[in-house]
Amino acid sequence: MKRVYLDNGATSYPKAPGVAEAMSDYILNNGANVGRGAYESSFLAENIVYETRELIAEMFNSNKSENVVFTKNVTESLNVLIKGVLEAGDHAIVSSMEHNAVMRPLNALSKKDISFSKVKCSNLGELDPDDIRGFIKPNTKAVIMTHASNVCGTILDIETVGRICKEYGLIFIIDTAQTAGFLEIDINRLNADAIAFTGHKGLLGPQGLGGFVVTESLAKSIDTFIEGGTGSLSDQEIQPEYMPDKLEAGTINIPGIYGLNAALKFVRDTGTETIRAGEIDLVERFLTGLKEIDLIHVIGRDDIKNRTGVVSIDVPTRDNADISYKLYSEYGIATRCGMHCAPSAHQTLGTFPKGTVRFSFSHFNTIEDVDYALGALNKILY
Repeated sequence: MKRVYLDNGATSYPKAPGVAEAMSDYILNNGANVGRGAYESSFLAENIVYETRELIAEMFNSNKSENVVFTKNVTESLNVLIKGVLEAGDHAIVSSMEHNAVMRPLNALSKKDISFSKVKCSNLGELDPDDIRGFIKPNTKAVIMTHASNVCGTILDIETVGRICKEYGLIFIIDTAQTAGFLEIDINRLNADAIAFTGHKGLLGPQGLGGFVVTESLAKSIDTFIEGGTGSLSDQEIQPEYMPDKLEAGTINIPGIYGLNAALKFVRDTGTETIRAGEIDLVERFLTGLKEIDLIHVIGRDDIKNRTGVVSIDVPTRDNADISYKLYSEYGIATRCGMHCAPSAHQTLGTFPKGTVRFSFSHFNTIEDVDYALGALNKILY
């Protein structure tokens, strides 16, 4: 049976050329830790780690690669940022389209006298940035917001949000899990203080590696999330204050960094504009075809304006889980059905608690994949 992978919103497949080879080469031919040994293989690994920080800094237009911190995924990145910034008595603002990687840490912090407000988006997943002003309080400290919805693909106007944050002196934290790798993301132009990313989605790298970039001012003020060995100041029992050691305790995922290094070079050399253009072609073809299937309701925008390669559908007269199951069991098409770890977004979009069938395309999908999926939907529904 043909295999068509359309679940890139969860993790990308296939990975960028060279990712597997780079990881294998490290494991088979190097294997050394970084910052822990004064020998050649350790230095070689350190060079790749440093180069990867530079590639990330370049992608987000940061001039300080030492302010690139590696984590195991964007969820950990957001936890480090949220819990390192907010203190008892603080208030934060989020959109109603947020993933649980934002909502669960904030709800956990509510037990520590930290509150938050949720700005309602439209049933298309769109945010009116001016609505944020009505939620700003004297104790508001930060705005934490996704760049694009992982449910319906709507891109939020974070540039305007960033200007509002600058106007009010608020910390601005952006979740780029669904956009890094195919949209331009400039930490300076967006007036962002921190950008959280994951390596295994749009960046086309391996699972188990994410990170974030912070400005110099936030690097100085943020509290540590965990403490431990860094390979530096080993004669002291306190965490170093300099970056990235301040926020990067323990052994990092070096095989993953080797893989991400190869993926970042592929994205850089291919060009985010080229990747984005290909994505738009696929989504436009898919949305056009969906409009011809009258049983299907497209969630969010039904055009290509301000959206990513994520498309969610609902079939009101059918069980979405059954549709997703048949897409795979009968046609080999991998999608994701359900709540997508974003109940607030589904409530906003009117799809709670039923959820949706989510199709998410990548740079490596083709028009043939799109047409095959549309044909399968027609056969399943009629």
